[in-house]
Amino acid sequence: MDRETILNIISNSNDSFDLTCENDQKELLLLADKLHSFSMISISEYKEFIELEFPPLMFKLAVKLVESRRLIMDISTPLTVGIVFAMWGEHHRLNKKSKRNPHGENSLETKIEQLNWITQGSNVHWHLYPIDDGCPNNSFGIAHRIAQNSESNSQVNVMRLDDAIPTITGPLKNLDHVDDSKKGGAIILGCQKALDDGMDCVVYTDADNSVHLGQIGLLLSPYMEGNTQVILGNRKHKDSILVKQEERWGVGIKTLRHMQRMIGNQIFSQGIKDTQAAFKLYSHSALVDILKAPTVYDFSFDTDWILAAMEQNKSITTVPFAFIDSAAESASITQGPMTTWYTLLDGLVKAVRARNATHSNEMAAIFDKEVKSYKDLELIIDVLPPELMNVEDYQLGDPKIMSPKALQQWFDKAKSKSKTEHAMA
Repeated sequence: MDRETILNIISNSNDSFDLTCENDQKELLLLADKLHSFSMISISEYKEFIELEFPPLMFKLAVKLVESRRLIMDISTPLTVGIVFAMWGEHHRLNKKSKRNPHGENSLETKIEQLNWITQGSNVHWHLYPIDDGCPNNSFGIAHRIAQNSESNSQVNVMRLDDAIPTITGPLKNLDHVDDSKKGGAIILGCQKALDDGMDCVVYTDADNSVHLGQIGLLLSPYMEGNTQVILGNRKHKDSILVKQEERWGVGIKTLRHMQRMIGNQIFSQGIKDTQAAFKLYSHSALVDILKAPTVYDFSFDTDWILAAMEQNKSITTVPFAFIDSAAESASITQGPMTTWYTLLDGLVKAVRARNATHSNEMAAIFDKEVKSYKDLELIIDVLPPELMNVEDYQLGDPKIMSPKALQQWFDKAKSKSKTEHAMA
């Protein structure tokens, strides 16, 4: 293939990708099809183009899809994969974009199109499980209508968590009411249904378009080749594509991550840094063990499941992938980012204790004492301890950088100062 041909494709690619734009979605798949058709060009050669030419975003996304597509086509035996996502407040993103719905992503229909594209002509067969997590805006009804109107409707099973609880058996037996679930309960229900349907493995994602499902080959390949039981997407990998709006957090996010990594030492010491990525694969057998006794039913289920897999000595690996933040309708914006972070840290404390995981007992105890609700985190999110100001991300969690005791002393001062300032305002 003439190098000039690829350079010409690169020069005509867009350097943006709008999750709400139907044309962008179609253009990406057309570009991926074109690059895939150049069978004489290897993925490593495409990656060299990326390293040397610094191509636009659309080209880099397309290369991820081509890599995934080629890996999918290498799967020689029939494989069934369930894809699960939870829905709460997704009424806007499920619907198409319009003047009245500016953040519409047509997300369910888009996922179906992406899954049909990536599995066409392959031995991989998919089934989609969108689960309503008690959405007050009828995500179930919207998703059910979209699914019924799809040519792939037999492959989509829209469910309501509210219909499955209370129950006296199974992984949801300790969940009394749908309002007590914050995503985790819905994901558990979807995964349990996928197991009941005999899926070989299950992929977890989010309800929005942030993760293009044309990338599932990146997860399926290590599962098929190495019999790896748990594959975790890693947005922090150098080969990942990450378009994320970090400005939603204050500078104090460093403090929260420092705490998180000390409490979750068993996870983070293994090089797993991106625990919350909504792009994970679990084998059938791994899920059976994980769902025997889930610790939490909220946003923190990710770390609980990773710890459960470690507890059962399941093989775990991570893979790079592309992620484009869908921030406008994010639950962390709707519910408040510190509500989400309080849930993550509180759930992590519960999980490491329940599973006897290696962790900083001192940091967990300080969290219990200092952080009673998301309001305590709001008092410190806009300030940063001097010890953490010039610290790189990979250093966070090291008690030599800032010990739990030093963190507690800083916490007391910062909270007291913040309360005084608010009182005087």
